[in-house]
Amino acid sequence: MGDGIFSKIKDWVTSPDEEYADEYMEDEVDDLDGDMDDDDDITSGFDSINASKNNKIVSLHTVSQMKVVILEPKRYEDVTTIADHLKQRRALVVNLDSVEKNEDKKAIFNFMNGAVYVLEGNIQKITKSIFILAPSNVDIDSTVKKELESKTAFPWQK
Repeated sequence: MGDGIFSKIKDWVTSPDEEYADEYMEDEVDDLDGDMDDDDDITSGFDSINASKNNKIVSLHTVSQMKVVILEPKRYEDVTTIADHLKQRRALVVNLDSVEKNEDKKAIFNFMNGAVYVLEGNIQKITKSIFILAPSNVDIDSTVKKELESKTAFPWQK
C-alpha cells in the first residue's frame, strides 16, 4: 500500500521524459564501460616527450628582501661601491655632503648617472646633494616630493 502511494507521487512529480533521459544516460555509461578494455593502451597515439636539459626553470617564489643602502662617499674613488650595489639590484641613497671638492661632487654625480643609465635604473634628486638611485626592478614615486614642493602638505590649505 505504501509502495503505491510513493510511485503515484513519483509519477505525478516527474514526467515520463525525465525517466527516459535517466534510463538513456545509464545505457550510455554502460556502453562506454564496455568499449574500453584493461589491455587497451590509451597512450598509443601520443609520442613521449622527454625532458631536455635545455629547459629553463625559473623560481617564482624567491624570498629576497629589498635592501636600501645609504652611502656617503668622501672622494671619487668611492664610486665603485655605488655601481656594485646597483649591479646587485639594491636601491641606494647617496649623500654627497661629505665630498669637499665641487669637481669631485660633479664627477661622482656623472658616474652615478652613467651607472644608472647603463643598468636601466632611475635616479631622483631628494635635496641639493642627496640622491636616490634605484635599479630597474624598483620604481621611484615622486608624488610626495611634488606635494611637499607645493609649500603645503595638505591640498585644502591652498
